[in-house]
Amino acid sequence: MQTVTLDILDDNALSLLKNLEALKIIRIQDNEEKPKASKTNLAAKYSGAMTKQSLEEINKQLKELRDEWD
Repeated sequence: MQTVTLDILDDNALSLLKNLEALKIIRIQDNEEKPKASKTNLAAKYSGAMTKQSLEEINKQLKELRDEWD
C-alpha cells in the first residue's frame, strides 16, 4: 500500500476518486487539517491544575505507589 496526497482542482476529479473507492481500488481518507493546540494554549488551559510539590513529597508519593505493586 502506498499513501499519496492530492490537491483536488475540480469536482469531477473528486467524483472519479469516489468511484474508484466504490470499486475498492483506493481508499479516501479525510485528512483535513485540524487546528493544533499551541503550547501556550495548553499552558493556559492547565495552569494551576497541579499544585507545586517539593521533591521529597513527589519521591514519597512515588515510593507509596510502587509499594502498592509489591
